[in-house]
Amino acid sequence: MEVTYRMQNGYQVPNLLMPQMPEVHLGKYAELRREYLMKHRRVLYTNLKTSGKLTEHLAEIEQTARKMVEQTVAQMAQNEGVTEELKAADPMRWTGLMNNLRHSAEELALADLIYA
Repeated sequence: MEVTYRMQNGYQVPNLLMPQMPEVHLGKYAELRREYLMKHRRVLYTNLKTSGKLTEHLAEIEQTARKMVEQTVAQMAQNEGVTEELKAADPMRWTGLMNNLRHSAEELALADLIYA
């Protein structure tokens, strides 16, 4: 790779550009991961960013976390007996139980993927 220079205030400054990354709209889990890396894992964040792999890493975390939450909620609902029959019979109770299960599943995903 050949480095070119430009004159700026009497100094030669290298013309360096960050690798071009496609713009991707990432979700909640990717943004949480980005913030965690920026605050607590600065070296890893900088390495991923300068190598152009940050977006790929965040997209993978987002996809994995969403899949993990969905699977965990489904498994926990089956274990707890939260069924479609309960939804038809007592929708408020079903909603409360599902919200609790989703919250628990998200806490697992945060601990295992985001803050690891």
